[in-house]
Order: sequence, then C-alpha cells, then structure tokens
Amino acid sequence: MKREYLNENVYEALQRRLKFLFEEFDNIFVSFSGGKDSGLLLNLVLDFQKAHYPDKRIGVFHQDFEAQYSATTEYVERTFARIEKDVEPYWVCLPMATRTALSSYEMYWYPWDNTKEDAWVRPMPQHKYVINIKNNPMTTYRYRMHQEDLAKQFGRWYRIAHGDKKTVCLLGIRADESLQRYSGFLNRKYGYKETCWISNQFKNVWVASPIYDWSTSDVWHANYTFQYDYNRLYDLYYMTGLKPDQMRVASPFNDYAKDSLNLYRVIDPQIWVKLIGRVRGANFGAIYGKTKAMGYKNITLPEGHTWESYTRFLLATLPSRLRQNYIKKFKTSIEFWHTVGGGLEEETIRELEEHGYNIRRNGVSNYTVMKNSRIVFIGKIPDHTDDIKSTKDIPSWKRMCFCILKNDHLCRFMGFGLTRQQQKLVDVLKKKYSKVCDEK
Repeated sequence: MKREYLNENVYEALQRRLKFLFEEFDNIFVSFSGGKDSGLLLNLVLDFQKAHYPDKRIGVFHQDFEAQYSATTEYVERTFARIEKDVEPYWVCLPMATRTALSSYEMYWYPWDNTKEDAWVRPMPQHKYVINIKNNPMTTYRYRMHQEDLAKQFGRWYRIAHGDKKTVCLLGIRADESLQRYSGFLNRKYGYKETCWISNQFKNVWVASPIYDWSTSDVWHANYTFQYDYNRLYDLYYMTGLKPDQMRVASPFNDYAKDSLNLYRVIDPQIWVKLIGRVRGANFGAIYGKTKAMGYKNITLPEGHTWESYTRFLLATLPSRLRQNYIKKFKTSIEFWHTVGGGLEEETIRELEEHGYNIRRNGVSNYTVMKNSRIVFIGKIPDHTDDIKSTKDIPSWKRMCFCILKNDHLCRFMGFGLTRQQQKLVDVLKKKYSKVCDEK
C-alpha cells in the first residue's frame, strides 16, 4: 500500500468510514484513553450515531492506568458523566502488567494492584460501571495479564456478552504519530475487506482506526470547529513549552513518557508525591531522564572497555529475568544480521563498503517501500558504527549497550517493535485457549 490522496477531506473520509463500520458490524465500542485522539474520535462517533443510527447503542471502554495527571482524571470523569446514559460505559481498573522504563530491576508495575491499595496514586473511581477486582464480569480476564492483552481480551468478552456477533473496537490511532504506526498501516496486507485501517484480533473481533490519516492539526481544528470538550492537560503542556508532538497522555513510566516525567513536579505536585512512592526509579528517572545516566546524551565509554565488553559487564549486573530478556533480543538481532539482513539504502551500503565493513548483499527487502537490498554482516557484529552518518539502523554493540542504559526492555532503539511482539502474544493466547473458547 502506498499513500494515496483522495478528493475529499479527512472529515468526509471519516463519515464514509463510519457508515461502513455501522453497516458491517453488529457491535461497536470506542476505546477512550483520555487523550486528544480518542476523545475526538469518541465525540465524532457519538455525533454520527445520533444523526444516522439513533437506535444503535455503542460501548465506551476506558482502560485506567491509575497513575496519571489529575487533569486527565477530571476529563474522563466529565466525559463519562456526559455520555453514560447514551452509551454502554466500561471503566476498567483491573490489575495488569504495565511496562516501566525507569528500573533496571523491574520490567513491569501493576496499576490497581489489590495487594498495594494503600500505595495507589488515586482512589478507585466510584461508579456502577467501573470494572475492578470486586466487580469483574470479564470472563476473559486473567489476573495481572499484560495491558495489551487486557485490551484485546475485553474485545473478546464484549463480543461474547453481546450475542457472539461481529464486533469492532474503534481506536484513535493516527499514522503520523510515529514511523512505527505509519509502517503498520503501510504494510498491512490483509485488512477487513481490503482496508488498511481495520485488522482482525480474534474470531469476529476487529479493531479499526478510522482517523488513521488525520494530522495533529486536523484533530485540534475539529475540536475547535465542533466545540468539543478536551483534556485540559494539553493547555498545561502548551504553557510549559512542549511542542504538539511531545504532548502525550500515557502511563508516566513507559518509554514514551519517561523523558517528561519531571513535568509532574510542576503541573501536578500532589500526584507527583504519590508517583515516587508507587514505582521504583520514578524520582531517579525524573532527575536523570535526560542525562547520560539513562542513555539520553552521548555516553563516554569507560576506560579499558569496548562497547561489547561494557555491554557484557552491564548484563552481568542485572537480575536474571531482565538479563535473559536482553540476551534473547540481542541474539535474535545478531542472528538476523548474520543470516537474513536488513534493507539499507545504496548510500548507506556505499558508506559501509568505503569504511571497510565486511558485508554482502542478500536479496531484496520486502519491508522497505523502495525494495532496498538486504545487507548481511560477515563475521563479528561491529563494536560501533559512529563513522556511518547516513543511518543509525545498522547493528552494533553500542546500540545494544544503549538499550540497557535506557532501560529499553523492548529494545526499540535496536528496531524491535511492539506489533510483532503483540501478535505473538495473541497467537499464544489463541492456541492456549482455542479448545476452551472455540477460537479455531
């Protein structure tokens, strides 16, 4: 799929897509995070539903991560109070494994951990539609399951609870948010009825991103035009000097949010006090998140070390579980660059050859738009590739070392992405529960 420009604006395209969704799917629910994209999508979907399908009731799913700005909580409360009579509301506050990038000793923390109620950042929301340990109709939930799995299993449960009919979850995901998301739409070959913005999760359970081609300016223009309510946290972000693409409403401890963790001190000091007692490394991350201590700036290699020896030294200092996680990722990367190879542009290939790297071509990459040549490294993986200026997307021990220093447990810095990881998790769950849940 290549980018194609149509003779309609993004709002007109959305209306066409919503009509398609309402006609194709029996059950529809919107995933509402409290951010600008999901908030806008929810408002647009509700307007469309009231105007064209007033008899069709939709669901609203909010996955609550406990630790968040007060402004986000206030916005979610306002939204549910406004729409709860017009939708089926589901506010999920269940214990779930959520990644943290702040600690070298913990890969996950657990929002709404029922064993640490005294340490919760904020009280449990008090509404009849809140789903928690004491009020949990979700038969597909497993205790402390991964946050991605919880969201997906909610869709499965929603389908079962609504007559086992064809179900779709609407997501406020946009392609221009990141290269990873753009490539996710770009490389999607088997969407629902040849769409790139609808994909399958389980039997009769789909996810759709109908505003996938909207820009950030489109989102704010729509909010202004239709006078929708929005999360006032964005106003506070603006006053602190953040650029629009830096304004994220997410768990404060993940890879994307850790660099701005220190803003909690300024924007929401009362929540900040709770955060530092909730997750190990929060205070350290806020102080040193943009320093060499967490791999943000250029790092000086300790005297007497190569990047390989320094990486092995750091691995030896980690707990066994984390160490094995990194080792598995590193071995996968090394094997990939020795046997399959990554697609590189001709300029990068020339640079590698001019600097004496031992490489060879290995066919053509199907994962690059221009069908670049796949390049395999012969012999040892380079210690570093500082002399290659055209790209950072080549293997080295330095890149592996940075992953450890950044607490990058997923190794995003090395090019590993969530999409394939999440798909493997889904495949494992499908296989494990296929006989029980008839998910064949």
